[in-house]
Amino acid sequence: MREDERLSPALWGVLTLLFLALFINYIDRGALSIAAPIIKEQFGMSPGKLGVLLSAFFWTYASFLLISGWLADRFDAGYVLAAGFFVWSVATLFTGVLPGFAGLFAMRLLLGAGESTAYPCFSNLLVRHFPERHRGFANAFISVGIAAGPAFGLLLGALLMGRFGWRPYFIGLGCAGLLWLPLWLAKMPRRAVTAGATEGQAAEAGPRMSDILRRRSAWGTFLGHFGGNYLLYCLLTWLPYYLVRERHFSLQRMGRIGALAYLLMACVAVISGAASDRWIAAGRSETFVRKAMMGTGQLVGGIFLVACAMAGPELAVTFLLVASAAFGMNASNIWAITQTLAGPRAAGRWTGLQNFVGNLAGVAAPAVTGFAVERTGNFVWAFLITGVISILGATSWVFVLGRVEPVQWSSAGARADGSPIVSR
Repeated sequence: MREDERLSPALWGVLTLLFLALFINYIDRGALSIAAPIIKEQFGMSPGKLGVLLSAFFWTYASFLLISGWLADRFDAGYVLAAGFFVWSVATLFTGVLPGFAGLFAMRLLLGAGESTAYPCFSNLLVRHFPERHRGFANAFISVGIAAGPAFGLLLGALLMGRFGWRPYFIGLGCAGLLWLPLWLAKMPRRAVTAGATEGQAAEAGPRMSDILRRRSAWGTFLGHFGGNYLLYCLLTWLPYYLVRERHFSLQRMGRIGALAYLLMACVAVISGAASDRWIAAGRSETFVRKAMMGTGQLVGGIFLVACAMAGPELAVTFLLVASAAFGMNASNIWAITQTLAGPRAAGRWTGLQNFVGNLAGVAAPAVTGFAVERTGNFVWAFLITGVISILGATSWVFVLGRVEPVQWSSAGARADGSPIVSR
């Protein structure tokens, strides 16, 4: 496929199924936060204990990313994704079946392990089958699932949990998710030579994880991703509780506001992803465009989340919507940067490492937010911490990350954007 060709119908089909996978992924991981106000009362949990339960997913999600990154590069990423999808769908189903706190906790751990396959496999599949000039839009299209999943989950979840209870909702989610698998197995691309690569290049061994860790550009993506994820996971896990308990909105209004926030995020992701590709095609450097999008998104998101904590109820909703929309600029460009830097030989490993560091925020944000709310009785300090960390992540994208251009890997570990961080 030449660089100047449009995406084929087959690749559009693959892209649509990858979007649906991430859409289901985020519905499943966010479902517990929608049920959090109900579960807290049913099990008599403190905010701190609820925060630990909400963060349990990320304990295994972050740690298994290293394994999933290796698996995506070593084996056919399509089959690795299918296996992970099956595991996380089963975990969602049994969340609604198993009794007690221990059962919920165990299924959250299993859910994290299964969902860890998603991003490393996405990156491997995109870098092998999609030309570079389309990856900004392709990543943005898939990343709509980050926002559309929680938006749909909030609307549907608030309605169905209010009518049928939270356990039937989880059982239904798990069963519905399994319908994706036969479609993927029939339509997924088979492992082949990367678009634009030669057979010899495809056969070369990829770099070691230690080679990636020695790059300044890698740490720019790791730390920037952590800052953005801290904001995302604070919202993903605590937004329903914040709107119901802090702002005293009904479950139904909470669902509408939360859905609107995520839908704005999705719209901005698609628009900024397509705009970044067009901007680059018009002659601006990929380094400038991608870094400008990432830095602006996380800076604006952090500032307005802090403002949300200080404002009255109605103004706080406006600030919350602005913060959520700004994160869409992050979602559309983050993996385009990583895929360009890593190339086909390291896309899975780099994505696994980056997502591991980035998703340590998923361990920290729910727990720190829970303990801050328990200690202070409100979300002011929790949102202040989140906003500052998001802003620090923006500085990493702008100042720590070097040029956005492919790393020339070699068996000894090639130079990325200058000399390695440490010398031998």
